[in-house]
Amino acid sequence: MRDLIVSYAKRLVIKIGSSILAAPAGLRLDHIQRLSGEIARLKQEQREIVLVSSGAILAGIGKLGLKSYPQTLPLQQAAASAGQSHLIHAYETCFQEAGQHIAQVLLTHEDLADRKRFLNARHTLTTLLKLESIPIINENDAVSVDEIRFGDNDTLAAQVAHLVDADLFIILSDVDGLFTRDPRRDPEATLISHVTDITPEIEQGAETSQSQESRGGMVTKIQAAKLARQFGVPTLLLNGETPDLLSSVLAGSGHGTLFFSQGRKLPSRKHWIAYTLRSKGKLVLDAGAVAALTTRGKSLLPSGIVDVKGTFAAGDPVSCVDVDGKEFAKGLVNFSSDVITGIKGRRTNEISHGAGTHEYEEVIHRDNLALLS
Repeated sequence: MRDLIVSYAKRLVIKIGSSILAAPAGLRLDHIQRLSGEIARLKQEQREIVLVSSGAILAGIGKLGLKSYPQTLPLQQAAASAGQSHLIHAYETCFQEAGQHIAQVLLTHEDLADRKRFLNARHTLTTLLKLESIPIINENDAVSVDEIRFGDNDTLAAQVAHLVDADLFIILSDVDGLFTRDPRRDPEATLISHVTDITPEIEQGAETSQSQESRGGMVTKIQAAKLARQFGVPTLLLNGETPDLLSSVLAGSGHGTLFFSQGRKLPSRKHWIAYTLRSKGKLVLDAGAVAALTTRGKSLLPSGIVDVKGTFAAGDPVSCVDVDGKEFAKGLVNFSSDVITGIKGRRTNEISHGAGTHEYEEVIHRDNLALLS
Protein backbone atom coordinates (compact mmCIF):
# COMPACT_ATOMS: atom_id res chain seq x y z
CA MET A 1 0.00 0.00 0.00
CA ARG A 2 2.77 2.44 0.95
CA ASP A 3 4.70 1.82 -2.28
CA LEU A 4 1.57 2.36 -4.40
CA ILE A 5 0.67 5.63 -2.66
CA VAL A 6 4.16 7.04 -3.13
CA SER A 7 5.04 5.66 -6.55
CA TYR A 8 1.80 6.70 -8.27
CA ALA A 9 1.65 10.23 -6.81
CA LYS A 10 1.72 12.69 -9.68
CA ARG A 11 1.24 16.11 -8.05
CA LEU A 12 3.72 16.67 -5.22
CA VAL A 13 4.07 19.46 -2.70
CA ILE A 14 7.64 19.39 -1.38
CA LYS A 15 8.56 21.46 1.68
CA ILE A 16 12.28 22.06 2.23
CA GLY A 17 13.41 23.03 5.72
CA SER A 18 15.68 25.93 6.64
CA SER A 19 18.51 23.79 7.98
CA ILE A 20 18.93 22.10 4.58
CA LEU A 21 19.01 25.33 2.59
CA ALA A 22 20.89 27.76 4.77
CA ALA A 23 22.96 28.42 7.87
CA PRO A 24 23.60 31.68 9.72
CA ALA A 25 26.70 32.16 7.56
CA GLY A 26 24.64 32.03 4.36
CA LEU A 27 23.02 29.74 1.79
CA ARG A 28 24.12 26.13 1.38
CA LEU A 29 24.42 26.41 -2.38
CA ASP A 30 25.63 22.82 -2.82
CA HIS A 31 22.40 21.54 -1.26
CA ILE A 32 20.23 23.86 -3.34
CA GLN A 33 22.00 22.75 -6.51
CA ARG A 34 21.68 19.06 -5.62
CA LEU A 35 17.97 19.30 -4.74
CA SER A 36 17.23 21.38 -7.83
CA GLY A 37 18.74 18.65 -10.00
CA GLU A 38 16.82 15.90 -8.19
CA ILE A 39 13.52 17.76 -8.46
CA ALA A 40 14.12 18.56 -12.14
CA ARG A 41 14.59 14.83 -12.77
CA LEU A 42 11.26 14.14 -11.05
CA LYS A 43 9.67 16.60 -13.48
CA GLN A 44 11.04 14.50 -16.33
CA GLU A 45 9.01 11.60 -14.90
CA GLN A 46 5.86 13.66 -15.67
CA ARG A 47 5.33 14.63 -12.05
CA GLU A 48 4.03 18.08 -11.10
CA ILE A 49 6.03 19.81 -8.36
CA VAL A 50 5.18 22.67 -6.01
CA LEU A 51 7.99 23.72 -3.66
CA VAL A 52 7.47 25.39 -0.30
CA SER A 53 10.84 26.75 0.73
CA SER A 54 12.10 28.00 4.06
CA GLY A 55 15.47 29.71 4.43
CA ALA A 56 14.82 33.39 3.66
CA ILE A 57 15.50 34.65 7.18
CA LEU A 58 18.69 32.61 7.51
CA ALA A 59 19.85 33.80 4.09
CA GLY A 60 19.23 37.40 5.17
CA ILE A 61 21.25 37.11 8.38
CA GLY A 62 24.53 36.78 6.53
CA LYS A 63 23.54 39.26 3.85
CA LEU A 64 22.75 41.97 6.44
CA GLY A 65 25.72 41.10 8.63
CA LEU A 66 23.61 40.26 11.67
CA LYS A 67 25.51 38.53 14.47
CA SER A 68 22.70 36.24 15.61
CA TYR A 69 19.22 35.04 14.71
CA PRO A 70 16.83 38.04 14.91
CA GLN A 71 14.50 37.92 17.90
CA THR A 72 12.06 40.71 17.05
CA LEU A 73 9.45 40.63 14.28
CA PRO A 74 10.81 43.79 12.51
CA LEU A 75 14.32 42.29 12.38
CA GLN A 76 12.95 38.96 11.15
CA GLN A 77 11.00 40.79 8.46
CA ALA A 78 14.08 42.76 7.42
CA ALA A 79 16.17 39.58 7.24
CA ALA A 80 13.45 37.80 5.26
CA SER A 81 13.19 40.70 2.83
CA ALA A 82 16.96 40.73 2.24
CA GLY A 83 17.25 36.96 2.15
CA GLN A 84 14.27 36.13 -0.09
CA SER A 85 15.79 37.68 -3.21
CA HIS A 86 19.09 35.94 -2.46
CA LEU A 87 17.31 32.60 -2.00
CA ILE A 88 15.16 32.83 -5.14
CA HIS A 89 18.20 33.89 -7.20
CA ALA A 90 19.99 30.72 -6.04
CA TYR A 91 16.98 28.62 -7.04
CA GLU A 92 16.72 30.42 -10.39
CA THR A 93 20.39 29.75 -11.16
CA CYS A 94 20.35 26.10 -10.05
CA PHE A 95 17.08 25.17 -11.76
CA GLN A 96 18.18 26.93 -14.94
CA GLU A 97 21.28 24.76 -14.97
CA ALA A 98 18.95 21.75 -14.68
CA GLY A 99 16.82 22.99 -17.60
CA GLN A 100 13.79 23.91 -15.49
CA HIS A 101 12.01 27.26 -15.08
CA ILE A 102 10.46 28.40 -11.80
CA ALA A 103 8.02 31.01 -10.46
CA GLN A 104 7.99 32.75 -7.09
CA VAL A 105 4.79 32.98 -5.02
CA LEU A 106 4.63 34.70 -1.61
CA LEU A 107 1.60 34.10 0.60
CA THR A 108 0.20 35.21 3.94
CA HIS A 109 -2.53 33.49 5.92
CA GLU A 110 -4.83 36.33 4.96
CA ASP A 111 -4.47 35.34 1.30
CA LEU A 112 -5.97 31.92 2.02
CA ALA A 113 -8.49 33.03 4.67
CA ASP A 114 -10.34 35.06 2.03
CA ARG A 115 -12.23 32.59 -0.17
CA LYS A 116 -11.87 34.65 -3.36
CA ARG A 117 -8.13 35.07 -2.86
CA PHE A 118 -7.85 31.38 -1.96
CA LEU A 119 -9.41 30.43 -5.29
CA ASN A 120 -7.29 32.99 -7.16
CA ALA A 121 -4.15 31.47 -5.63
CA ARG A 122 -5.34 28.00 -6.66
CA HIS A 123 -5.91 29.14 -10.24
CA THR A 124 -2.47 30.77 -10.40
CA LEU A 125 -0.67 27.69 -9.11
CA THR A 126 -2.55 25.21 -11.31
CA THR A 127 -1.87 27.42 -14.35
CA LEU A 128 1.83 27.46 -13.53
CA LEU A 129 1.78 23.66 -13.30
CA LYS A 130 0.07 23.41 -16.68
CA LEU A 131 2.85 25.60 -18.08
CA GLU A 132 5.35 23.08 -16.63
CA SER A 133 6.83 25.61 -14.24
CA ILE A 134 7.75 24.87 -10.62
CA PRO A 135 6.13 27.37 -8.23
CA ILE A 136 8.37 28.14 -5.25
CA ILE A 137 6.29 29.35 -2.32
CA ASN A 138 7.27 31.03 0.91
CA GLU A 139 5.39 32.95 3.54
CA ASN A 140 5.54 36.67 2.84
CA ASP A 141 7.52 37.30 6.02
CA ALA A 142 8.42 40.84 5.01
CA VAL A 143 4.81 42.01 5.50
CA SER A 144 3.30 39.31 7.74
CA VAL A 145 2.35 40.10 11.32
CA ASP A 146 1.42 37.66 14.06
CA GLU A 147 -2.29 37.92 13.26
CA ILE A 148 -1.92 36.93 9.59
CA ARG A 149 1.11 34.65 9.50
CA PHE A 150 1.01 30.88 9.20
CA GLY A 151 3.58 30.57 11.99
CA ASP A 152 5.78 27.99 10.27
CA ASN A 153 6.32 26.69 6.75
CA ASP A 154 5.19 23.17 7.67
CA THR A 155 1.69 24.56 8.23
CA LEU A 156 1.93 26.70 5.10
CA ALA A 157 2.96 23.66 3.05
CA ALA A 158 0.05 21.59 4.38
CA GLN A 159 -2.33 24.38 3.36
CA VAL A 160 -0.71 24.44 -0.09
CA ALA A 161 -1.22 20.66 -0.40
CA HIS A 162 -4.94 21.35 0.03
CA LEU A 163 -4.80 24.41 -2.22
CA VAL A 164 -3.45 22.47 -5.23
CA ASP A 165 -5.12 19.08 -4.55
CA ALA A 166 -1.78 17.33 -4.11
CA ASP A 167 -1.40 13.56 -4.35
CA LEU A 168 1.49 13.54 -1.88
CA PHE A 169 2.95 16.03 0.60
CA ILE A 170 6.69 15.60 1.23
CA ILE A 171 8.57 17.27 4.10
CA LEU A 172 12.35 17.35 3.67
CA SER A 173 14.01 17.89 7.03
CA ASP A 174 17.27 17.02 8.79
CA VAL A 175 15.83 13.84 10.34
CA ASP A 176 15.21 10.41 8.81
CA GLY A 177 11.54 10.34 9.81
CA LEU A 178 9.40 9.88 12.91
CA PHE A 179 11.05 7.77 15.61
CA THR A 180 9.70 6.07 18.69
CA ARG A 181 11.79 8.58 20.69
CA ASP A 182 14.19 11.39 19.87
CA PRO A 183 17.12 9.54 18.18
CA ARG A 184 19.50 12.39 19.02
CA ARG A 185 18.99 11.67 22.71
CA ASP A 186 18.14 7.98 22.71
CA PRO A 187 20.24 5.56 20.59
CA GLU A 188 17.61 2.86 21.14
CA ALA A 189 14.97 4.84 19.22
CA THR A 190 13.62 3.14 16.08
CA LEU A 191 12.18 4.57 12.89
CA ILE A 192 8.41 4.33 12.37
CA SER A 193 7.87 3.37 8.73
CA HIS A 194 4.21 4.41 8.50
CA VAL A 195 1.50 6.00 10.62
CA THR A 196 -2.11 5.05 9.95
CA ASP A 197 -3.60 7.39 12.55
CA ILE A 198 -2.13 10.43 14.28
CA THR A 199 -3.06 9.63 17.86
CA PRO A 200 -2.77 11.95 20.90
CA GLU A 201 0.14 9.77 22.03
CA ILE A 202 2.04 10.50 18.80
CA GLU A 203 1.35 14.22 19.13
CA GLN A 204 2.38 14.29 22.79
CA GLY A 205 5.55 12.33 22.06
CA ALA A 206 6.84 14.87 19.57
CA GLU A 207 9.26 17.45 20.92
CA THR A 208 9.66 20.98 19.63
CA SER A 209 12.91 22.00 18.02
CA GLN A 210 15.55 23.56 20.24
CA SER A 211 17.05 25.47 17.31
CA GLN A 212 16.49 29.20 16.89
CA GLU A 213 16.85 28.79 13.15
CA SER A 214 13.59 26.83 12.90
CA ARG A 215 10.10 27.91 13.89
CA GLY A 216 8.96 24.35 14.33
CA GLY A 217 10.19 20.86 14.98
CA MET A 218 8.62 17.42 14.93
CA VAL A 219 5.49 18.90 16.52
CA THR A 220 4.80 21.17 13.55
CA LYS A 221 5.52 18.36 11.10
CA ILE A 222 2.97 16.09 12.76
CA GLN A 223 0.45 18.92 12.89
CA ALA A 224 1.06 19.58 9.19
CA ALA A 225 0.58 15.88 8.37
CA LYS A 226 -2.64 15.95 10.39
CA LEU A 227 -3.90 18.94 8.38
CA ALA A 228 -3.04 17.30 5.07
CA ARG A 229 -4.65 13.96 5.94
CA GLN A 230 -8.02 15.66 6.58
CA PHE A 231 -8.11 16.54 2.89
CA GLY A 232 -7.02 13.08 1.82
CA VAL A 233 -3.33 13.88 1.22
CA PRO A 234 -0.69 11.50 2.65
CA THR A 235 2.51 12.99 4.06
CA LEU A 236 6.03 11.63 3.65
CA LEU A 237 8.74 12.78 6.07
CA LEU A 238 12.27 12.36 4.65
CA ASN A 239 15.83 13.40 5.34
CA GLY A 240 16.68 16.08 2.79
CA GLU A 241 20.38 15.83 3.57
CA THR A 242 20.63 12.41 1.87
CA PRO A 243 21.52 12.65 -1.85
CA ASP A 244 19.08 11.07 -4.34
CA LEU A 245 16.71 9.98 -1.56
CA LEU A 246 13.72 11.68 -3.18
CA SER A 247 13.90 9.69 -6.41
CA SER A 248 14.77 6.50 -4.51
CA VAL A 249 11.71 6.74 -2.26
CA LEU A 250 9.39 7.68 -5.10
CA ALA A 251 10.68 4.60 -6.93
CA GLY A 252 9.59 2.42 -4.03
CA SER A 253 12.34 2.31 -1.38
CA GLY A 254 11.05 2.28 2.18
CA HIS A 255 12.89 5.24 3.69
CA GLY A 256 11.25 7.87 5.85
CA THR A 257 7.85 7.88 7.51
CA LEU A 258 4.57 7.91 5.59
CA PHE A 259 1.51 9.35 7.31
CA PHE A 260 -1.55 7.83 5.65
CA SER A 261 -4.48 10.05 4.77
CA GLN A 262 -7.87 9.39 6.30
CA GLY A 263 -10.37 7.43 4.24
CA ARG A 264 -13.02 10.15 4.06
CA LYS A 265 -11.74 13.52 2.98
CA LEU A 266 -13.53 16.78 3.60
CA PRO A 267 -14.82 18.70 0.58
CA SER A 268 -12.48 21.56 -0.26
CA ARG A 269 -14.72 24.35 1.06
CA LYS A 270 -15.36 22.58 4.36
CA HIS A 271 -11.65 21.86 4.76
CA TRP A 272 -11.05 25.58 4.19
CA ILE A 273 -13.56 26.44 6.93
CA ALA A 274 -12.18 23.87 9.36
CA TYR A 275 -8.43 24.24 8.90
CA THR A 276 -7.64 27.51 7.14
CA LEU A 277 -9.93 29.99 8.88
CA ARG A 278 -9.20 31.10 12.43
CA SER A 279 -12.10 31.25 14.87
CA LYS A 280 -13.27 34.66 16.06
CA GLY A 281 -15.30 33.19 18.96
CA LYS A 282 -17.01 30.14 20.41
CA LEU A 283 -20.54 28.79 20.71
CA VAL A 284 -21.13 26.41 23.62
CA LEU A 285 -23.75 23.80 22.67
CA ASP A 286 -25.87 21.40 24.69
CA ALA A 287 -25.76 17.64 24.17
CA GLY A 288 -28.80 17.64 21.88
CA ALA A 289 -27.24 20.18 19.53
CA VAL A 290 -23.92 18.32 19.52
CA ALA A 291 -25.72 15.12 18.50
CA ALA A 292 -27.77 16.92 15.84
CA LEU A 293 -24.64 18.31 14.23
CA THR A 294 -22.34 15.30 14.57
CA THR A 295 -24.66 12.35 13.92
CA ARG A 296 -27.66 13.74 12.03
CA GLY A 297 -26.05 16.31 9.74
CA LYS A 298 -28.30 19.13 10.92
CA SER A 299 -27.81 22.88 10.94
CA LEU A 300 -27.26 24.72 14.21
CA LEU A 301 -30.40 26.36 15.60
CA PRO A 302 -30.54 28.93 18.45
CA SER A 303 -32.23 26.48 20.84
CA GLY A 304 -29.09 24.36 21.22
CA ILE A 305 -26.78 27.23 22.17
CA VAL A 306 -25.89 27.48 25.86
CA ASP A 307 -23.36 30.31 25.77
CA VAL A 308 -21.58 32.72 23.43
CA LYS A 309 -17.89 33.56 23.89
CA GLY A 310 -16.04 36.33 22.09
CA THR A 311 -17.11 39.15 19.81
CA PHE A 312 -17.72 38.44 16.13
CA ALA A 313 -19.75 39.60 13.16
CA ALA A 314 -22.14 37.80 10.82
CA GLY A 315 -20.12 35.67 8.39
CA ASP A 316 -17.20 35.16 10.77
CA PRO A 317 -15.80 31.69 11.55
CA VAL A 318 -16.53 30.41 15.06
CA SER A 319 -15.78 27.21 16.96
CA CYS A 320 -18.53 24.94 18.23
CA VAL A 321 -17.70 23.36 21.60
CA ASP A 322 -19.57 21.07 23.97
CA VAL A 323 -20.31 21.99 27.59
CA ASP A 324 -16.90 20.60 28.59
CA GLY A 325 -15.16 22.99 26.20
CA LYS A 326 -14.13 20.40 23.61
CA GLU A 327 -14.14 21.80 20.08
CA PHE A 328 -15.84 19.49 17.57
CA ALA A 329 -16.85 21.76 14.67
CA LYS A 330 -16.27 25.12 13.05
CA GLY A 331 -18.65 27.15 10.96
CA LEU A 332 -19.62 30.51 9.49
CA VAL A 333 -22.31 32.24 11.54
CA ASN A 334 -25.33 34.01 10.10
CA PHE A 335 -25.55 36.45 13.01
CA SER A 336 -23.26 38.56 15.15
CA SER A 337 -22.33 37.59 18.70
CA ASP A 338 -24.73 40.23 20.06
CA VAL A 339 -27.68 38.83 18.11
CA ILE A 340 -26.88 35.23 19.04
CA THR A 341 -26.62 36.21 22.70
CA GLY A 342 -30.17 37.55 22.48
CA ILE A 343 -31.66 34.43 20.82
CA LYS A 344 -29.61 31.58 22.34
CA GLY A 345 -31.61 28.79 23.95
CA ARG A 346 -34.84 29.84 22.27
CA ARG A 347 -36.89 27.92 19.72
CA THR A 348 -37.25 29.42 16.28
CA ASN A 349 -40.98 30.10 16.72
CA GLU A 350 -40.25 32.02 19.93
CA ILE A 351 -37.94 34.51 18.23
CA SER A 352 -39.40 37.76 16.99
CA HIS A 353 -37.95 38.53 13.59
CA GLY A 354 -36.33 41.79 14.50
CA ALA A 355 -33.30 43.47 13.07
CA GLY A 356 -30.67 40.97 12.04
CA THR A 357 -32.76 37.82 12.56
CA HIS A 358 -35.27 37.86 9.71
CA GLU A 359 -33.12 36.33 6.96
CA TYR A 360 -32.17 32.98 8.52
CA GLU A 361 -33.53 30.39 10.89
CA GLU A 362 -30.15 28.75 11.39
CA VAL A 363 -27.27 30.23 13.34
CA ILE A 364 -24.92 28.09 11.19
CA HIS A 365 -26.25 26.33 8.10
CA ARG A 366 -24.93 22.79 7.63
CA ASP A 367 -23.38 23.81 4.29
CA ASN A 368 -21.20 26.27 6.24
CA LEU A 369 -20.35 23.82 9.03
CA ALA A 370 -17.32 21.51 9.13
CA LEU A 371 -16.88 18.74 11.67
CA LEU A 372 -13.41 18.31 13.12
CA SER A 373 -11.87 14.88 13.58
